[in-house]
Amino acid sequence: MRNTLPELRREHGWSQQRLADELGVTRQTIISIEKGRFDPSLPLAFRLAAVFGRAIEDIFSPDPDPAGS
Repeated sequence: MRNTLPELRREHGWSQQRLADELGVTRQTIISIEKGRFDPSLPLAFRLAAVFGRAIEDIFSPDPDPAGS
């Protein structure tokens, strides 16, 4: 899943640690989400959307179909 988390975080001037603290998760979790190595749970995705005042769809989108269909 792709995400705009790094851009949103930078727009707010937040470090990865600041966002982790806001969400009550580890900095490693934020790093993993930003790099696309970890898809957040639905509750965490809702919390991410809430802290940035965005819809989940504004932050996360599916990976492009590698088959091109």
